[in-house]
Amino acid sequence: MKSVEILEVGPRDGFQNVAEYIPIETKVQIIEGLLSAGMRQIQITSFVSPRAVPQMKDARELAEHCVRNFPGVDFFALVPNLRGAETALESGIRRLSYVVSLSGSHNRANTSRTHEESFGELVHILKDYPQVEVCLDLATTFGCPFEGKKSEEDVVPFLKPYVDTGIGEVNLCDTIGIANPAQVRRTIAAVRNAYPSVELQIHIHDTRNMGMVNTLAAIEQGVNRVQSTLGGLGGCPFAPGASGNLATEDLAFMLTEMGYELRLDIRKLIELARFQSEKIPGGRYSGHLFTIEDGPETE
Repeated sequence: MKSVEILEVGPRDGFQNVAEYIPIETKVQIIEGLLSAGMRQIQITSFVSPRAVPQMKDARELAEHCVRNFPGVDFFALVPNLRGAETALESGIRRLSYVVSLSGSHNRANTSRTHEESFGELVHILKDYPQVEVCLDLATTFGCPFEGKKSEEDVVPFLKPYVDTGIGEVNLCDTIGIANPAQVRRTIAAVRNAYPSVELQIHIHDTRNMGMVNTLAAIEQGVNRVQSTLGGLGGCPFAPGASGNLATEDLAFMLTEMGYELRLDIRKLIELARFQSEKIPGGRYSGHLFTIEDGPETE
Protein backbone atom coordinates (compact mmCIF):
# COMPACT_ATOMS: atom_id res chain seq x y z
CA MET A 1 0.00 0.00 0.00
CA LYS A 2 1.19 3.51 -0.81
CA SER A 3 1.17 5.87 2.15
CA VAL A 4 0.43 9.58 2.39
CA GLU A 5 -0.08 11.64 5.55
CA ILE A 6 -2.80 14.28 5.47
CA LEU A 7 -2.21 17.16 7.87
CA GLU A 8 -5.46 18.93 8.76
CA VAL A 9 -4.97 22.70 8.96
CA GLY A 10 -8.61 23.81 9.02
CA PRO A 11 -8.63 24.98 12.66
CA ARG A 12 -5.99 27.49 11.62
CA ASP A 13 -6.11 28.25 7.89
CA GLY A 14 -9.82 27.62 7.62
CA PHE A 15 -11.08 29.36 10.73
CA GLN A 16 -8.83 32.43 10.40
CA ASN A 17 -10.69 33.55 7.29
CA VAL A 18 -14.13 33.61 8.92
CA ALA A 19 -15.07 37.15 9.92
CA GLU A 20 -17.51 36.29 12.69
CA TYR A 21 -15.92 34.78 15.79
CA ILE A 22 -16.39 31.02 16.01
CA PRO A 23 -17.13 30.00 19.63
CA ILE A 24 -14.37 27.92 21.13
CA GLU A 25 -16.96 25.21 21.89
CA THR A 26 -17.63 24.87 18.15
CA LYS A 27 -13.91 24.75 17.39
CA VAL A 28 -13.46 21.97 19.93
CA GLN A 29 -16.42 20.03 18.49
CA ILE A 30 -14.88 20.11 15.04
CA ILE A 31 -11.46 19.10 16.36
CA GLU A 32 -13.03 16.21 18.26
CA GLY A 33 -14.79 15.18 15.04
CA LEU A 34 -11.48 15.18 13.19
CA LEU A 35 -9.96 12.96 15.86
CA SER A 36 -12.94 10.61 15.65
CA ALA A 37 -12.38 10.32 11.90
CA GLY A 38 -8.79 9.25 12.48
CA MET A 39 -6.91 12.52 12.00
CA ARG A 40 -3.78 12.65 14.15
CA GLN A 41 -1.90 15.67 12.82
CA ILE A 42 -3.82 18.92 13.25
CA GLN A 43 -2.70 22.52 13.00
CA ILE A 44 -4.65 23.77 15.94
CA THR A 45 -4.34 27.56 15.66
CA SER A 46 -1.94 30.41 14.98
CA PHE A 47 -0.29 32.56 17.61
CA VAL A 48 -0.65 35.96 16.00
CA SER A 49 -1.83 39.37 17.15
CA PRO A 50 -5.61 39.33 17.73
CA ARG A 51 -5.64 42.78 16.14
CA ALA A 52 -4.41 41.26 12.89
CA VAL A 53 -6.47 38.05 13.02
CA PRO A 54 -9.33 38.43 15.55
CA GLN A 55 -10.43 34.81 15.05
CA MET A 56 -7.25 33.64 16.76
CA LYS A 57 -7.83 35.53 20.02
CA ASP A 58 -8.48 32.21 21.78
CA ALA A 59 -5.28 30.55 20.51
CA ARG A 60 -3.78 29.93 23.93
CA GLU A 61 -7.00 28.67 25.51
CA LEU A 62 -7.73 26.34 22.59
CA ALA A 63 -4.20 24.96 22.46
CA GLU A 64 -4.05 24.33 26.19
CA HIS A 65 -7.43 22.58 26.12
CA CYS A 66 -6.45 20.28 23.26
CA VAL A 67 -2.99 19.44 24.56
CA ARG A 68 -4.46 18.66 27.98
CA ASN A 69 -7.47 16.63 26.82
CA PHE A 70 -6.14 14.78 23.78
CA PRO A 71 -2.72 13.35 24.68
CA GLY A 72 -0.85 11.57 21.92
CA VAL A 73 -2.22 13.77 19.14
CA ASP A 74 0.29 15.74 17.07
CA PHE A 75 -1.02 19.27 17.49
CA PHE A 76 1.02 22.01 15.86
CA ALA A 77 0.59 25.74 15.40
CA LEU A 78 1.62 28.51 13.05
CA VAL A 79 3.78 31.34 14.38
CA PRO A 80 5.12 34.41 12.53
CA ASN A 81 7.68 35.58 15.09
CA LEU A 82 9.54 34.89 18.32
CA ARG A 83 6.77 36.16 20.56
CA GLY A 84 4.25 33.83 18.91
CA ALA A 85 6.64 30.91 19.32
CA GLU A 86 7.11 31.63 23.01
CA THR A 87 3.35 31.79 23.63
CA ALA A 88 2.81 28.57 21.69
CA LEU A 89 5.42 26.78 23.76
CA GLU A 90 3.92 28.10 26.99
CA SER A 91 0.60 26.61 25.80
CA GLY A 92 2.11 23.15 25.44
CA ILE A 93 2.72 23.11 21.67
CA ARG A 94 5.99 21.44 20.72
CA ARG A 95 5.81 21.62 16.94
CA LEU A 96 5.77 24.93 15.10
CA SER A 97 5.10 26.11 11.56
CA TYR A 98 7.17 29.26 11.12
CA VAL A 99 5.75 31.30 8.25
CA VAL A 100 7.85 33.39 5.89
CA SER A 101 6.75 34.56 2.46
CA LEU A 102 8.95 34.14 -0.59
CA SER A 103 7.56 37.50 -1.67
CA GLY A 104 8.94 40.42 0.32
CA SER A 105 5.73 42.39 -0.24
CA HIS A 106 3.54 39.59 1.09
CA ASN A 107 5.88 39.01 4.02
CA ARG A 108 5.45 42.62 5.11
CA ALA A 109 1.67 42.43 4.69
CA ASN A 110 1.39 39.07 6.43
CA THR A 111 3.87 39.44 9.30
CA SER A 112 4.73 43.18 9.38
CA ARG A 113 8.37 42.21 8.97
CA THR A 114 11.08 42.32 6.35
CA HIS A 115 12.74 39.13 5.19
CA GLU A 116 15.76 39.97 7.31
CA GLU A 117 13.65 40.50 10.42
CA SER A 118 11.73 37.24 9.92
CA PHE A 119 14.95 35.30 9.43
CA GLY A 120 16.53 36.88 12.51
CA GLU A 121 13.61 35.86 14.74
CA LEU A 122 13.72 32.30 13.41
CA VAL A 123 17.41 32.09 14.29
CA HIS A 124 16.51 33.11 17.85
CA ILE A 125 13.80 30.42 18.04
CA LEU A 126 16.13 27.67 16.81
CA LYS A 127 18.86 28.79 19.21
CA ASP A 128 16.69 29.30 22.30
CA TYR A 129 14.42 26.25 21.81
CA PRO A 130 16.50 23.48 20.20
CA GLN A 131 14.07 20.83 21.46
CA VAL A 132 11.21 22.19 19.34
CA GLU A 133 10.45 20.87 15.87
CA VAL A 134 10.16 23.74 13.39
CA CYS A 135 8.84 23.48 9.83
CA LEU A 136 9.35 26.47 7.55
CA ASP A 137 6.07 27.42 5.88
CA LEU A 138 7.16 29.17 2.69
CA ALA A 139 4.13 31.26 1.72
CA THR A 140 3.65 32.50 -1.88
CA THR A 141 6.05 29.79 -3.12
CA PHE A 142 4.38 29.74 -6.51
CA GLY A 143 3.11 33.28 -6.81
CA CYS A 144 2.17 36.45 -4.98
CA PRO A 145 -0.84 38.78 -5.27
CA PHE A 146 1.53 41.77 -5.25
CA GLU A 147 4.60 40.52 -7.13
CA GLY A 148 3.16 37.94 -9.53
CA LYS A 149 4.45 34.49 -10.45
CA LYS A 150 7.42 32.92 -8.69
CA SER A 151 9.62 30.07 -9.93
CA GLU A 152 12.07 27.51 -8.66
CA GLU A 153 14.81 30.01 -9.49
CA ASP A 154 13.37 32.24 -6.76
CA VAL A 155 12.74 29.44 -4.27
CA VAL A 156 16.07 27.58 -4.23
CA PRO A 157 18.42 30.49 -3.32
CA PHE A 158 15.88 31.93 -0.88
CA LEU A 159 15.87 28.70 1.12
CA LYS A 160 19.64 28.39 1.45
CA PRO A 161 20.17 30.45 4.65
CA TYR A 162 17.20 28.68 6.28
CA VAL A 163 18.59 25.25 5.49
CA ASP A 164 22.06 26.36 6.57
CA THR A 165 20.70 27.51 9.94
CA GLY A 166 19.09 24.14 10.67
CA ILE A 167 15.64 23.97 9.02
CA GLY A 168 15.03 20.36 8.04
CA GLU A 169 11.44 20.55 6.80
CA VAL A 170 9.84 23.01 4.37
CA ASN A 171 6.18 23.39 3.50
CA LEU A 172 5.75 24.77 -0.03
CA CYS A 173 2.57 26.87 0.12
CA ASP A 174 0.46 27.98 -2.83
CA THR A 175 -1.04 30.79 -0.77
CA ILE A 176 -3.34 32.24 -3.44
CA GLY A 177 -3.87 29.15 -5.60
CA ILE A 178 -1.85 30.30 -8.58
CA ALA A 179 0.26 27.17 -9.23
CA ASN A 180 -0.05 24.54 -11.94
CA PRO A 181 1.10 20.90 -11.90
CA ALA A 182 4.15 21.46 -14.11
CA GLN A 183 5.33 24.30 -11.86
CA VAL A 184 4.75 22.19 -8.75
CA ARG A 185 6.85 19.35 -10.21
CA ARG A 186 9.66 21.68 -11.28
CA THR A 187 9.81 23.42 -7.91
CA ILE A 188 9.86 20.19 -5.91
CA ALA A 189 12.53 18.68 -8.17
CA ALA A 190 14.71 21.78 -7.88
CA VAL A 191 14.41 21.98 -4.08
CA ARG A 192 15.12 18.27 -3.73
CA ASN A 193 18.14 18.52 -5.98
CA ALA A 194 19.54 21.49 -4.04
CA TYR A 195 18.67 20.24 -0.54
CA PRO A 196 18.28 16.44 -0.62
CA SER A 197 18.12 16.12 3.17
CA VAL A 198 15.16 18.50 3.55
CA GLU A 199 11.71 16.96 4.02
CA LEU A 200 8.93 18.59 2.01
CA GLN A 201 5.27 19.26 2.61
CA ILE A 202 2.76 20.85 0.23
CA HIS A 203 -0.10 23.25 0.96
CA ILE A 204 -2.33 24.10 -2.01
CA HIS A 205 -5.27 26.47 -2.30
CA ASP A 206 -8.07 25.77 -4.75
CA THR A 207 -8.62 29.28 -6.11
CA ARG A 208 -8.41 28.18 -9.76
CA ASN A 209 -9.85 24.70 -9.29
CA MET A 210 -6.37 23.12 -9.37
CA GLY A 211 -5.98 22.19 -5.73
CA MET A 212 -6.42 18.47 -6.32
CA VAL A 213 -4.24 18.16 -9.42
CA ASN A 214 -1.46 20.26 -7.91
CA THR A 215 -1.47 18.22 -4.71
CA LEU A 216 -1.48 14.98 -6.69
CA ALA A 217 1.44 16.27 -8.76
CA ALA A 218 3.36 16.85 -5.54
CA ILE A 219 2.51 13.37 -4.24
CA GLU A 220 3.60 11.76 -7.48
CA GLN A 221 6.82 13.78 -7.18
CA GLY A 222 7.46 12.03 -3.85
CA VAL A 223 5.94 14.42 -1.29
CA ASN A 224 4.07 12.30 1.26
CA ARG A 225 2.94 14.98 3.74
CA VAL A 226 0.14 17.14 2.38
CA GLN A 227 -2.04 19.78 4.02
CA SER A 228 -5.75 20.39 3.52
CA THR A 229 -8.79 21.75 5.35
CA LEU A 230 -12.11 20.18 6.20
CA GLY A 231 -14.69 21.26 3.62
CA GLY A 232 -12.06 23.29 1.80
CA LEU A 233 -12.69 26.13 4.25
CA GLY A 234 -10.13 28.88 3.83
CA GLY A 235 -8.65 31.72 1.86
CA CYS A 236 -6.04 34.26 2.87
CA PRO A 237 -6.82 37.57 4.61
CA PHE A 238 -3.72 39.18 3.12
CA ALA A 239 -4.06 37.79 -0.41
CA PRO A 240 -6.87 39.48 -2.35
CA GLY A 241 -8.93 37.03 -4.38
CA ALA A 242 -7.77 33.87 -2.62
CA SER A 243 -10.55 31.36 -2.02
CA GLY A 244 -10.78 28.07 -0.18
CA ASN A 245 -8.21 25.35 0.38
CA LEU A 246 -8.18 21.82 -0.95
CA ALA A 247 -10.89 19.89 0.94
CA THR A 248 -9.63 17.14 3.24
CA GLU A 249 -12.53 14.77 2.58
CA ASP A 250 -12.21 15.18 -1.21
CA LEU A 251 -8.47 14.51 -1.08
CA ALA A 252 -8.90 11.53 1.24
CA PHE A 253 -11.56 10.02 -1.03
CA MET A 254 -9.41 10.38 -4.15
CA LEU A 255 -6.29 8.93 -2.56
CA THR A 256 -8.21 6.01 -1.04
CA GLU A 257 -9.72 5.24 -4.45
CA MET A 258 -6.18 5.28 -5.87
CA GLY A 259 -4.97 2.71 -3.34
CA TYR A 260 -3.25 4.91 -0.78
CA GLU A 261 -3.44 3.90 2.88
CA LEU A 262 -4.78 6.78 4.98
CA ARG A 263 -6.57 5.19 7.96
CA LEU A 264 -9.24 7.88 7.85
CA ASP A 265 -13.00 7.45 8.04
CA ILE A 266 -14.11 9.35 4.93
CA ARG A 267 -17.80 9.08 5.77
CA LYS A 268 -17.17 10.76 9.12
CA LEU A 269 -15.13 13.49 7.42
CA ILE A 270 -17.97 14.20 4.99
CA GLU A 271 -20.54 14.34 7.78
CA LEU A 272 -18.24 16.59 9.80
CA ALA A 273 -17.76 18.94 6.84
CA ARG A 274 -21.56 19.27 6.61
CA PHE A 275 -21.77 19.96 10.32
CA GLN A 276 -19.04 22.59 10.00
CA SER A 277 -20.79 24.33 7.08
CA GLU A 278 -23.96 24.55 9.16
CA LYS A 279 -22.14 25.89 12.21
CA ILE A 280 -19.95 28.26 10.20
CA PRO A 281 -22.15 29.43 7.32
CA GLY A 282 -20.03 32.51 6.65
CA GLY A 283 -16.96 30.59 5.52
CA ARG A 284 -15.65 30.12 2.00
CA TYR A 285 -15.72 26.44 1.05
CA SER A 286 -14.28 24.65 -1.96
CA GLY A 287 -15.26 21.09 -1.01
CA HIS A 288 -17.47 18.94 -3.24
CA LEU A 289 -18.36 15.70 -1.47
CA PHE A 290 -20.09 17.23 1.54
CA THR A 291 -22.52 19.06 -0.77
CA ILE A 292 -23.77 15.78 -2.31
CA GLU A 293 -26.94 14.66 -0.54
CA ASP A 294 -26.05 11.00 -0.13
CA GLY A 295 -22.31 11.30 -0.62
CA PRO A 296 -20.14 8.83 -2.54
CA GLU A 297 -19.92 5.16 -1.84
CA THR A 298 -17.04 4.66 0.59
CA GLU A 299 -15.64 1.57 2.21
